[in-house]
Amino acid sequence: MDETEFWALVDGAREDADGDPEEQADLLVERLVLLDPEAVLDFARHFEARYQRAYRWDLWGAAWVLLDGASDDAFDFFRCWLIGQGREVFEGALHDPDSLAELLDDFDEEIDGDGEDLGYAADEAYEQLTGLVMPGLGLPPAPAEPEGTPLDFENEALLAARYPRLWERFRGD
Repeated sequence: MDETEFWALVDGAREDADGDPEEQADLLVERLVLLDPEAVLDFARHFEARYQRAYRWDLWGAAWVLLDGASDDAFDFFRCWLIGQGREVFEGALHDPDSLAELLDDFDEEIDGDGEDLGYAADEAYEQLTGLVMPGLGLPPAPAEPEGTPLDFENEALLAARYPRLWERFRGD
């Protein structure tokens, strides 16, 4: 599976789920079980590589603004959700996290931002196909700390200055 096929699966499931991350995860599992186990492993490698790429302080700050706070777990689930938004949104957010203000049509804190189930879609599909737990993916270990310079998430003035478009759209009064 190449990168184009990976994103086509992600995009197709998101579109068919009308943006609901839980439904998108269910649809991904349904589509992945139609593939062979090696293709599911390839999908998992693509997903995990992007998940690790998104482990950045600046992106965590954007998640904090969007979610009105983001614990370690919430940021993990946010990164899964961000991958689920497709290549354009994902790459745009990595290039400039504040651009999420323009890249996202709508954002509902109750539904959006939590793609935990998306992170397990490949594992579930692999297990359904083989009856086995997914083996290691052969990728480098996840970094111990996010990339970049840590931010003081409790400092609203700093967040408003660092993410002016996100702040105005999602936190401005």
